[in-house]
Amino acid sequence: MAIRHGEFERIRSVLESADADEPLTAREILRVLEEHGEDFDSAHRVATVLGRREETGDIEVIRDQPYRYRIVSENN
Repeated sequence: MAIRHGEFERIRSVLESADADEPLTAREILRVLEEHGEDFDSAHRVATVLGRREETGDIEVIRDQPYRYRIVSENN
């Protein structure tokens, strides 16, 4: 499945507005998205979108159990 246009931007926008500075699991991010009215298929979909953006430096993936994700802001 291809990354739908704007998925990463939607995730980033919600996490920034929620002041989510600490690394979160895909499941935790999905919960935040749902609380802000954003519809995503699953935590797996969130992880897929964020994992692919790691290559561009927009995301830091903390490879622990479970994986955690942090948005890399321009201020970091």
